[in-house]
Amino acid sequence: MRARILAALDGYAVEGGLDIPGGPATCYAPTIALGRHAGPGIAEDLWTDYESVVDAGRTLPIDGLRLSVEWARVEPRPGEIDDEAFDRYDRLVRYARSRGWAVTVTLVDRAWPAWLGPEAWLVPWVRERLVTHAREVVTRLPLVTGVVVVADPARLVAGYLDASAPPWRTRARRDARDVRANLAQVRARLADDELVGPRLVRAHREVSVGSRVDLGALRSGGVDEVYLRSLVAGHGPTAASAGLLVREAGSWSRGPAARLLDALA
Repeated sequence: MRARILAALDGYAVEGGLDIPGGPATCYAPTIALGRHAGPGIAEDLWTDYESVVDAGRTLPIDGLRLSVEWARVEPRPGEIDDEAFDRYDRLVRYARSRGWAVTVTLVDRAWPAWLGPEAWLVPWVRERLVTHAREVVTRLPLVTGVVVVADPARLVAGYLDASAPPWRTRARRDARDVRANLAQVRARLADDELVGPRLVRAHREVSVGSRVDLGALRSGGVDEVYLRSLVAGHGPTAASAGLLVREAGSWSRGPAARLLDALA
């Protein structure tokens, strides 16, 4: 089976409005408040104009988009669903699909709601919350073609081993093992779920934009989807090193990193 090539968009890094005064708070809010690193701020403000990057991205030889549905935005407080936020994501998904793109959504990319706590992936009740969230996302976004539970589980685990991500701990090997097990348990449950299971992406791989990889080999390498991180680089602690698209004079166009795609042309 030939894998689809999708460009990723990390909502936390590109949307704007997260972890700012009065905005939804994520797991990065405490360390931003302490001044340990900058937040995304207004980022690229794609929340108001995601469609512009979809239009520009259609010049690239890719099959679609992997979009993170920012949990903190659609459920800013426990049990409080933001209908307008979900409607915005739904309009974006519909727009991308109308342009011929596949759209895979990620339930958790690099950020999660502050109300889940910094140790979210060790807490038993969070597993149930993530299952409920997954079902809500699939129900609210009926045109998505794929679902990924966690974009990069190793990245979440790294937060317990080398302090490169929340919860900013080191050498917590036992906790890292438990995080892996908890995430695997959620994924197994969702694989059997009647709503989420049919759209769950079984095998995927993420590739950094600009890395030296043979995308042709990846297409036939036994995965369902390959994700190029990122369509737009973004800002803040989760920003990518480069984006396939760059903004110049107010509009989006192919950037230097798009050379990665020459092998697909």
